[in-house]
Amino acid sequence: MSKTLGSAIAGAKCPQCREGKLFSVNVFSYFKLTDINKTCKVCQANLNPEPDFYYGAMYISYAFSVALVITALTAINVLVTKPELWMYLSTVVVLNIILFPAMLRYSKVLYLFWLGKLKYRKQGN
Repeated sequence: MSKTLGSAIAGAKCPQCREGKLFSVNVFSYFKLTDINKTCKVCQANLNPEPDFYYGAMYISYAFSVALVITALTAINVLVTKPELWMYLSTVVVLNIILFPAMLRYSKVLYLFWLGKLKYRKQGN
């Protein structure tokens, strides 16, 4: 049972009960990238507060991508004496392909926790 806010966000759990899954598949899966469960299977909370709610999560996803690019470019500059253009490009492309599902999904998780208006309710009380 994930009860802390951090573990609920990391596990992509429902903001209201912090137990139900937000996604029908694993967070790092390349399948059904944009599918979020309509309701929580544990507390029946509505996980789609309004039509097109998750479009705002694109801003968070963009911030993740920018942070990834800056981190990768900085790491290359520190680790390689004279980096070439292909090193920058291939590193950024490969990292974006690998981390795309996590960045896309965690942007939605953070957006729901931040603006979803679902408050945590302890179960069993």
